[in-house]
Formats: sequence, structure tokens, C-alpha cells
Amino acid sequence: MTAVLAAPPALETAPPDRRFKRQRRLAWIARHSIAIAIGIMFVTPVVYLVLLSLMTSDQALTSDYWPNTWHPENYVRVFEVTPLPHYLLNTVIYAVSSTVLVLLSSVPAAYALAKLKFRGSNALFLVVICVMMLPPQVVTVPLYLMWANAGLTGSLWPLIVPALFGDAFCVFLLRQFLLTIPSEYLDAARVDGCGEWRTLLRVVLPMARPGIAAAGLFQFFYCWNDYYGPLLYTSENENAWTLSLGLASFHSVHHVDWNLVTAATVLAMAPLIVIFFFAQRAFVQGITLTGFKG
Repeated sequence: MTAVLAAPPALETAPPDRRFKRQRRLAWIARHSIAIAIGIMFVTPVVYLVLLSLMTSDQALTSDYWPNTWHPENYVRVFEVTPLPHYLLNTVIYAVSSTVLVLLSSVPAAYALAKLKFRGSNALFLVVICVMMLPPQVVTVPLYLMWANAGLTGSLWPLIVPALFGDAFCVFLLRQFLLTIPSEYLDAARVDGCGEWRTLLRVVLPMARPGIAAAGLFQFFYCWNDYYGPLLYTSENENAWTLSLGLASFHSVHHVDWNLVTAATVLAMAPLIVIFFFAQRAFVQGITLTGFKG
């Protein structure tokens, strides 16, 4: 008789496609390990802020990181104890008006500095850089006296009207972006009979949308988070307070109710997060395409 030897059982191994996907996932994590660590470092405080806003007032004063019981009614209570919608309306008026006016005044200035050759353009650009580095506190006293003599303190006008004259940082950012646009497009438009304004509107603006979006977001975020300006000009009139000033007052009144303070903070942060989520592609493109040519 011949003995029939049984074949050894095959080793159980993972399918090749699954192993390949796992290796690709591990390689992706290894390549982006620093970005993942930085992202976790930035997201963790925001997550803790949201968790803190859902705690009770007593638990919020402890070292707990997770709510024992969930209290989403804290967000409803914030609207009951403070005129948050009114602060939000003032902030939207301030941020949107300033952003629109700054872009309307800064884009032509940046176009002139980037694409028009005239005597003193480099000196004028140097002045813009000097103004950008000038601390706003230097001109606080004369500006406040000017608005006080005009009877406009206690309102949002001292914060909105200066946007008519542009912003040094926006002019600088837009000028650097416009330098990346080839001048051949502008020369072709001029050959076809377009003036400078028509060239700016028909040729430059469509190509400069990422840079304009980046400058607009910078200005919008600055106005949304601005505390110094509203404190200086609107502190005497609560009806003109913005979110930053209203949150500071809310914190001073409810300094022991950290759950309510963090809930109000989350509500103030939410619009910015939503706006940046939808506009991040244009914002990042505007930043990465902005050259630093002389």
C-alpha cells in the first residue's frame, strides 16, 4: 500500500489588494505625520471648547474633559441672557461693509502699482509698506478726536468709513498677486482699444479672483475678530457693539458660568468656520499663487 501524504494546509494570508491598501494608508500617514500632528494640536482646543459648552456650570469648573450629562440647552440660554443676534448683525454690517469697500479701493491701487509704470511708483509702494508696519495705536488719538468732533463716536461709522481709503496689507497682497499675471494679456486688451479701467474690469479681475478672495477673507476675518476698534468707538453705545465686544462683556458678567461663556464663543466662531470651509480652495490658491516679485 502506498500512503497518501496530505498536503500541508496553506498559510492564511491577507489578500494582496488589502495588503496593498494597508501599505498605502501607512505610507500616507508617514508622509503626512507632521501635518497630522499639527492638525490635532490645533483641533484639540476647539473640540474641548465644544465639550465644555455642553457641560453643567459646576462640571465646567472641574478638570473633566468629557461631559457627565449633555446640556445643549446652554446655547439656547445664551440667546436668553444676551442680545447675541444684535451683536451678530452689527458684526456682519461692519465686516461685510469694510470688506467690500476695502476691495473696491485696494484693487485699483494694487493694479496701478503692479501694472502701470509711472514716476515714483516704487516710492509709493514703499510708503504702502511703511503704513502696513505702522501700529494702529500711533494714530489713535488724532483719529478719535476727528470722529468725536464729527459726532460719529458711539456708532460703526468710524470703523467702516476708513475702508473707503483702502488697506495697506490688502494693497500689498493684491499687488504681489497681480505681478504674477502676464502683461501680454493686458497689452492685447490695450491693442484692442480697451482703456485701463476696462482692462482692469474685463481682463485683470477675472484672472485675479483667487487673490481678491484671499484679501477679502483676510479683511473679513480681521473685522469679525476686531476688538480694539469697537472698544474705542462703540463702547459708550451698547446698541453698536459687535460680537467681540459683546463676548468680553458677557464674560465679565458670567465669569463663573464657563459653560455659557464657551457656548457663546462657539456661536461666534461658527460663521467663520463655515465661511472658511466653503472658501478655503480660493483662499489657499490666492496665497500660494501670490508671488513676491519686485
